[in-house]
Amino acid sequence: MDELRSIVMRAESRWTATGIPRVSMVRSEACSDQVYEPMLHVVLQGSKILSVGEHVLRFEPASYFVVPVHLPAIGQVNSDDAGGPYLAVSLTLDASVVASVLGADVGACKATPDFAPSAAAPDLVDAWLRMMRLLDRLDDVAMLAPMIEREILFRVSQGPQGPMLCSIARGDSRMSRVRRSIDWLCEHFTETIRAEAIAEMAGMSVPAFYRHFTAMTAMTPIQYQKKLRLLQARRLMLFEHRDATTVAFAVGYESASQFSREYARMFGLPPIKDMARFKVPEARESTDVSELK
Repeated sequence: MDELRSIVMRAESRWTATGIPRVSMVRSEACSDQVYEPMLHVVLQGSKILSVGEHVLRFEPASYFVVPVHLPAIGQVNSDDAGGPYLAVSLTLDASVVASVLGADVGACKATPDFAPSAAAPDLVDAWLRMMRLLDRLDDVAMLAPMIEREILFRVSQGPQGPMLCSIARGDSRMSRVRRSIDWLCEHFTETIRAEAIAEMAGMSVPAFYRHFTAMTAMTPIQYQKKLRLLQARRLMLFEHRDATTVAFAVGYESASQFSREYARMFGLPPIKDMARFKVPEARESTDVSELK
């Protein structure tokens, strides 16, 4: 684990591409408010606290979790007890690769999402270490990375997060159909949605769709859409410096006051006060400022 941490210390203070397909790493984050794509996420140092729907999850060092669908979540990361930065690695999950690893087991497993961290077994840590060592041998990536990726997925499939992988690999399952509706919501979150319409996309009744959707995301479709809108609104205000009213309408709200209320409920402050926390003092405007994360 110490060697793995030393390699990831090379990362930037945001998710950093490694040159290895689908593998990223990070050294410290100001926050973890984002829409997670389907991925395997391993915490190496420090801790992460995530709020996913009604769940509040804490991830300690040498723990991991699988995100089976695009999932909006808010939270924070913390340094370790000695003040060392938060370190993590991730593998974006390719459904076809996951399915090929699981093989015939895909049809037998039952995908029951469990929003909880799992301890990374030594075999999984060892596979990750060999994957990250490829950063110093990029000529070996094309040959070795696919094999190590399959080993990582195999190790995860044998543990408590295995059912999560099943939900990604099973193309004809109910969860796969719900996942397609989630993908649609991610692309059309500014639009008004009707429960009947998105349930029909998944080929389910409204009650069944809500039940499976909530099992996968810990949120109802309306709550999911609201988080997508608010996360996008915060990004637009932070990085594109748009005003709150313009952003409210851009992400699909019909009322600026409703947007402000829901924004404050999610982030703890109304938009203007929240953005004020990130403004650079006038006396320092001429100096270089690190990009907000």
